[in-house]
Amino acid sequence: MPSLSADNVENPPTAADYYRVNRGGGLFSEALSQRLGARISVFAYRHRLAPTVLTVANLGLSCLVSFVVVAAAGPVADGRVPAWPIGLLALVGWQLAYALDCSDGQLARVTGQTSAAGGRVDVLCDVAGQIALVAALSAVAEAQVPETPAWLLAAFAGTWMVNLVTSVMQSGDQASSMVTSRSLPVRVVKLVRDYGAVIAVAGVVLTVAPQWAIWLIGAFTLINGAFLAASIAFSGRAALKG
Repeated sequence: MPSLSADNVENPPTAADYYRVNRGGGLFSEALSQRLGARISVFAYRHRLAPTVLTVANLGLSCLVSFVVVAAAGPVADGRVPAWPIGLLALVGWQLAYALDCSDGQLARVTGQTSAAGGRVDVLCDVAGQIALVAALSAVAEAQVPETPAWLLAAFAGTWMVNLVTSVMQSGDQASSMVTSRSLPVRVVKLVRDYGAVIAVAGVVLTVAPQWAIWLIGAFTLINGAFLAASIAFSGRAALKG
């Protein structure tokens, strides 16, 4: 592996080097998002872009795509705008934004540019981008089904952040996991919480059947709510034993 230096011009890191230090995220994310992130890292290294530049690019792209989805929610529901161009934009745009999110950490670790401040910016930008995504999916559900209950949208927004919160909590000295197995059947089941897979499903729904957005919201609310309850029980039991 090349020396961990931001100025290693003669022997620059390859995509394989960046991918080797990826932090996973799930079966789908490792197969697609992290690999695409490694390619972006190669480009960023070549053009001397700092990891935080990729972080901010992730935020800008994810928010821009979500804004378009929100703005088009009403016209799509009314039939004035076809669903597929908006859905396709969401499908590709959110995936590219997530690949940028994967690449900033890869670039920082391989080139030795990791820092506490950079980590905080990364988390804050993730939160902002996911708030925009949640707002977009909620806007589509409400536009397609005006009688969508407010409590469902609120529960969806709250439980959606479970993935992000638990991923942050699983780093450092307090890291733990309820299911440590990396067998294929377990990893397939875990796709329901793989962010790359989740936004892919969301993009497909917005492309082919935006009227199903309310069912998508309901499903992820149940999944994330169940995981939150299980995490509380798991952590509570560990605390009582400790």
